Amino acid sequence: MSEDKPMGPGDGNKEGKSNMGNTGNERLATYLNDHLAGSVVAIELMEHLEATFAGTPVAAFVAELRAEVETDRRELQALMTQLQIAESPARKASAWLAEKFTELKLRLDDPAGGELRLFESYEALSLGIEGKRSLWLALSAASEETPALQIADYARLARRAEEQRSRVEAKRLEIAKTALAFTL
Repeated sequence: MSEDKPMGPGDGNKEGKSNMGNTGNERLATYLNDHLAGSVVAIELMEHLEATFAGTPVAAFVAELRAEVETDRRELQALMTQLQIAESPARKASAWLAEKFTELKLRLDDPAGGELRLFESYEALSLGIEGKRSLWLALSAASEETPALQIADYARLARRAEEQRSRVEAKRLEIAKTALAFTL
């Protein structure tokens, strides 16, 4: 934008500032913080599953998955640190609250904490892992034009997310056989 030409509708924000410059950084910060918040939801959900199914193969599976998701979260945090992007306490708090509502919804759907709750929990985790894979793919694509993003092995991270989702989907589809059983 030249200083000679006034900005028109859509040329800037409500303060009249150009949408160029740091807004890309702000968009990236928002995107990364959204995914960091998503990891809070996933980890909290997995902790609830571990407690609900303590001493069972479900708890062991979820504990292993949670450890991997925590590793992925640390990778995201390291990436944010390298990019000098601060974690958003408000987004993390919102994520924590969202997880509490999710847990309430799951308890209302299946008060006994049985197959339906496990099925829906696996489905939520599967979708979250797919979101994480999408994050790594998007950052990989963006890094082609933004050298500052060329600081992580996004292909490795995307593969790990694919492997995680594959394992969760296998469990989800297995439990679907009984959780969604229907008789006339």
